[in-house]
Amino acid sequence: MNFADTPFTIGLIVANVIFSLIGFSNAALVDKTIMWPYRVAREKQYYRFLTSGFLHADFIHLFFNMFTLYFFGRNLELIFSFYGLGGNIAYLALYFLALIVSDIPSFIKHKDDYHYRALGASGAVSAVIFATIVFSPWSSIYIYGALKISAALYAVLYIVYCIYMGKRGGDNVNHDAHLWGALFGLAFTLALVAAMKPELFSGIIEQLKHPSLLGN
Repeated sequence: MNFADTPFTIGLIVANVIFSLIGFSNAALVDKTIMWPYRVAREKQYYRFLTSGFLHADFIHLFFNMFTLYFFGRNLELIFSFYGLGGNIAYLALYFLALIVSDIPSFIKHKDDYHYRALGASGAVSAVIFATIVFSPWSSIYIYGALKISAALYAVLYIVYCIYMGKRGGDNVNHDAHLWGALFGLAFTLALVAAMKPELFSGIIEQLKHPSLLGN
């Protein structure tokens, strides 16, 4: 797969890396762009729904999200174009809408909590994961380059990890956004297929009939 074939995924990764690296040493920038429901509600700073999605808590958080986006995002970018599902416009719409939608529950829950803040691309990345597995749930992915599992199993483990971390808390990462992003990605993609290429459903259903937890 040539990098030039998936420029938007690579571009999103580059933007996340640059913005996050700057944020690691620029507290003022983070303060102005992190998801801060209290400030959003009172000062109408709705841009934070998007800007907070390009910040990360640390190198591990950044790597984990970008590693996942690299593998799943490139596939989804090609799938949307190949199957005539809106191409890059649909891909970018999924990504940026997921950033917004996945933060709404936390915004509503914490809009009166002055101390609550959150960051990360997790909502959008979760949406990309679940959008991708609609088309290829049993494709293989290698964890740490060695452990082979299916995309569907990786998605489940990803969500379990995020729910666990969400309950643990204390890291400014909006882990709840993973779940809402995943649900949005699934709903968005199924609606897109239904509206533009409903004939694809037969192939999707057929794949689900032949599970392979370790990947094909």
